[in-house]
Amino acid sequence: MATLTKDTPRAWELEHHLNELPIIADDIVYEGAACGFSSGRIRPLVAADVFAGFAKAQCDNDGGAAGAKNVKLIDAGDVVLNVVGVTAITDVGSTVYADDDNTFTLTSSSNTAIGKITRWISGTQCVVHVEAPSRRSI
Repeated sequence: MATLTKDTPRAWELEHHLNELPIIADDIVYEGAACGFSSGRIRPLVAADVFAGFAKAQCDNDGGAAGAKNVKLIDAGDVVLNVVGVTAITDVGSTVYADDDNTFTLTSSSNTAIGKITRWISGTQCVVHVEAPSRRSI
């Protein structure tokens, strides 16, 4: 998969937690993007970022200063994702990593851990329980 270039709403199950955090300078975060922290601000996730959650809505800060707008985030909950490497129900419990804002995999390497598979649906599609590290410390 490639990074997002348009809004991509995600299917969420159960309750989720919301947060709003400042965006980096001169960038756009699309709805559905996995987001990471960069110097305390939010950007479309890049491998090795600390996971911040999924964008609930688009945040267009193209041409704007760092922190000029806030990204609305879902920072905990159960989301349906396609995960590279998932093949069967035996993958339940596996850690899911993000390579960018729209590529999810079972391969850790330098990727960012975002959650664990709680249910296999079919093929590579599964339900992943995500929780930003900032949510765990609350």
